[in-house]
Amino acid sequence: MPSPIRLRLVLTLLLAATTGPGHLAAQQQAPIAPAQDWAHAMALPTVEDTNPDPKVLEINLTARVGQVEISPGRSIEAWTYNGGIPGPLIRLKVGDRLVVHFRNELPMASTVHWHGLQVPIQMDGVPGASQPEVPTGGTFTYDFVVPDAGLFWYHPHVMSAAQVGYGLYGALLVDDPAEGFSIPDEHVLVLSDIDVTDKGTLEDPETGGSAGMAFGREGNVLLVNGRNHPRVSVPTGVPQRWRVVNTAKSRYFELDGGKGTRFTKIGGDGGLQEYSESLDYLVLAPGERADVFYVPNGAPGTEYGVIARLFDRGYGSTEARQNEALFTLVMDGTPAPAPVALPTVTRAIAPVAQAGATQVAMEFGIAQTSDTKAFIYTINGKPLAEIPALPATVGETQIWTVNNTTPWSHPLHLHGFFFQVLDKNGQPKRPMQWKDTVSIPYKDSLKLIVKFDDRPGAWMYHCHILDHAEGGLMSSVLLSRPGEAPPPLPSEHAHGHDAPQTK
Repeated sequence: MPSPIRLRLVLTLLLAATTGPGHLAAQQQAPIAPAQDWAHAMALPTVEDTNPDPKVLEINLTARVGQVEISPGRSIEAWTYNGGIPGPLIRLKVGDRLVVHFRNELPMASTVHWHGLQVPIQMDGVPGASQPEVPTGGTFTYDFVVPDAGLFWYHPHVMSAAQVGYGLYGALLVDDPAEGFSIPDEHVLVLSDIDVTDKGTLEDPETGGSAGMAFGREGNVLLVNGRNHPRVSVPTGVPQRWRVVNTAKSRYFELDGGKGTRFTKIGGDGGLQEYSESLDYLVLAPGERADVFYVPNGAPGTEYGVIARLFDRGYGSTEARQNEALFTLVMDGTPAPAPVALPTVTRAIAPVAQAGATQVAMEFGIAQTSDTKAFIYTINGKPLAEIPALPATVGETQIWTVNNTTPWSHPLHLHGFFFQVLDKNGQPKRPMQWKDTVSIPYKDSLKLIVKFDDRPGAWMYHCHILDHAEGGLMSSVLLSRPGEAPPPLPSEHAHGHDAPQTK
């Protein structure tokens, strides 16, 4: 086990190299962009529906390298879906069918994983478990029905840390027509970052070597809907509904709404939660989503920033950075309306029955190899190549106790299934909600309960700090029907490829 002092020194130097004074000075010297209405300041790309059936959304999605403008007059070359960062917003209703004709024009193989969606295993986007990799110039068609309401997202599952870090991600919003309330001013916020060198090119995804992997490489440019520090003109006092997703490969986002505002959280990963809760700050680990009400607060003509606060996810994670305005809200000239009560939002969620559940113990660890002294992550003391898959049977309920002995927090993501988080006493954590990603705090433990339905296959689970996944915090649940042989293990998607070339 590396010493905390050594880890702190290595990682502080690493952070300073990517987020140091030169970068901050460049940001401070950037011209102030004019405020625009939400549709222009942070509009998400759209995509054409090629199918006339109102219950079918059929689209074309192409992964390719392209120039993207992240602020007025500042463009970078990135990896994109349909030419933009983020990719197009895919929006449909519960029970609709989604058909995606994916084409890969990247310089390496790729796939599309539908993060959080309870899809058939054949559509999960993991090489060797659900499909072959899509080579350069190749195509693959994803075709499934969306069963759940909520905000989800999509990204590659080949060398995920590099490809997501380079810009490959997009939001997928599934509406519930029976939701029962309405906030007309509704927006999707895709939070991310990207690592850009002083020359304006994408940073090498292997920067910092195994120490960089151990920390989890963060970008030095914050993005919201693909824009760096946008300025948004909004009416004061008018409630908004924000559907927020953290697509960054390593960064936790802790949002401060500014001006004494609070967030009213009504939902998360798997749609609406049991009841709403009022929050001073909104924390999202990589891969997590939140559904919140927000009311801008200020006199007409004033402005303030929505702040990305420092979040302590482990050694060195706050030492070389500072709080930063993610975007600025500029109150337009409209007088504030009379205050109105926000809708009361509730959802009946039954706790997963624990009787007869299988107990699963899991420990996340970190070590150094005896030969190269490189950092590696382990699950139950095993490195990536030796981690046994977790067996499960259709209809089985499992309670996972995940003990995190490492000096970093880890957002655990389970493919294909929702789970419920339990408190230290083994009772459902309130307000109850369906989750597919949850942060395991450093030097702490967490319990979750999951029931596996009839979708056999090799379903991955991994840390969604994607460098950590590729460094060892990754395995699979082998789900089979009673009396049937378990499915084969997926291929080791994070290895066996050259790293993407940077310029």
